[in-house]
Amino acid sequence: MYADGAQHLGNALQHNMTLATLNLKSNYIGAVGAQHMSDALRHNTGLTTLYLESNAIDDIAAQHFANALQHNTTLTTLDLHFNQIEHVGAQHLGDALRHNTTLITLNLESNHIGPVGAQHLSDALQHNKTLTTLNLRTNKIGDVTARHLADALRYNTTLTTLELQFNKIGDIGVQHLADALQRNATLTTLDLQSNPIGEIGAQHLAHALQHNTTLTTLVLQNSYQMGDVGAQHLAHALQHNKTLTILNLGNIRCEVVGAQHLADALRCNTTLTTLDLWCNDIGYVGGQHFSDALQHNRVIVTISSTVSCH
Repeated sequence: MYADGAQHLGNALQHNMTLATLNLKSNYIGAVGAQHMSDALRHNTGLTTLYLESNAIDDIAAQHFANALQHNTTLTTLDLHFNQIEHVGAQHLGDALRHNTTLITLNLESNHIGPVGAQHLSDALQHNKTLTTLNLRTNKIGDVTARHLADALRYNTTLTTLELQFNKIGDIGVQHLADALQRNATLTTLDLQSNPIGEIGAQHLAHALQHNTTLTTLVLQNSYQMGDVGAQHLAHALQHNKTLTILNLGNIRCEVVGAQHLADALRCNTTLTTLDLWCNDIGYVGGQHFSDALQHNRVIVTISSTVSCH
């Protein structure tokens, strides 16, 4: 399509008020095309979902969309993943979130917003009252910005899903997030897959789970520094937590000892329905611990595991 096609489409959208979903994935509209589309969003009152994955959208293009969001009152989902947005573009989007009152889902996966850009978005979350899902997967935000996100979670009362996979968040960043979870009363899904979280991070999360009453899904897959000790901390939390239903501990290098602690937790936990342990070395003995525990547990419906993936 490129920019010319986006111009024609944008002109049409200023008059069409019935189209609700538009998917422009991989059309390379760039900054010029983004300007045409954002001009349309200022006037369009029908479009609710706009997919712009892989469209060579940079900071300038992001600014165009951010300006439109301050005027648009109908768009609820904006997907900008796999683009070229850096911290300046993230700043503009953050400014828009302070004023926009309709957007509920923003996907910025696999951009280049970095810690500075993520901080701008975090600051905006302290003021935004409508966004429920924010995807920041693969943006290299790190521990420092995890602290800013944690600060946002202390004040934000609408965000329910936060995706932070592949973001170089270690034990320090997780500690900040865990502290925020003890106060946050709205987040239901936290995805920390493939971050360098170890035993200490697991301990902080476990402590948070003993106090948090809203989180239902926690993904810690590929946190391979956790091991048996991390599994033990989380198992202890499961004996007290009353809300978590899905826990993904795939490839955390849990072995027989960790499996035993988790199995023991299942004997008294009454809410967890899915425990994912794929690619761990729990072995036959670990499997036997779970088999014994499931004779007492009446809630869990899914345990996914392999004896070993190495």
